[in-house]
Amino acid sequence: MNNRDRILSVKTLYQKKEEKYIQALGRQEQILKLISSTENKIKEIDTVIDQLTKVDSLFKITSDYARQQSKEQIETIVSNCLSLIFEKPLQFVVQLKEMRNRSSAEFYISEEGIEQPYGILDSRGGGVVDIVSLSLRIAFLLKYRPRIEGPLILDEPAKHVSMDYIYNVADFLKKISLDFERQIILISHDEHLAAMAENSYRVQKEEDHSNVEINQFNGDSSSSVKPRSLDISNKSL
Repeated sequence: MNNRDRILSVKTLYQKKEEKYIQALGRQEQILKLISSTENKIKEIDTVIDQLTKVDSLFKITSDYARQQSKEQIETIVSNCLSLIFEKPLQFVVQLKEMRNRSSAEFYISEEGIEQPYGILDSRGGGVVDIVSLSLRIAFLLKYRPRIEGPLILDEPAKHVSMDYIYNVADFLKKISLDFERQIILISHDEHLAAMAENSYRVQKEEDHSNVEINQFNGDSSSSVKPRSLDISNKSL
């Protein structure tokens, strides 16, 4: 091979190397653009994650605040109901707990003269559980938005409440019905609760059918209910 051929061979090899180099530069430019684009997308995602984290924190703060507000309102409503009916200061206490990322609540009663609050199931007679259950149902019904229309139907809501306090239960239900314009349909074997109603019916089973009669009470039925003041208003709900 003479010098001319060698020179041509070197030129050809150089041109091929140059073409590969140019192609490599092109691929490098594409890779750099892809890296730059990916980095921009990562920044955008980081920004979105940061925003979502802040929104989540805001929701949690808002949720915690709303939950605390609801807790305090329910405690106030139920405490007022207990104190009204049992004629002594009773404080309803809700303890909120987080277990495995789930919220739970435990209910206690705080009473003067007793050092530690006790569970409502540990309450000593007097139908405390009945009144707490009744008060909670009414509180949830009144607080729910949008408003749930229709009557409040109660089945033996005070079956364990002693006769000493049954008049107060009647007064409480009457005041709830009037103050919140809510009809109450009550099923009960207690004549005192039946006497406080505007309309009262007695249902008796006779063989294979039920006989329905209008209850007749002597005098004004509302006079049998002792007046009490109840601090429960729309503003507190």
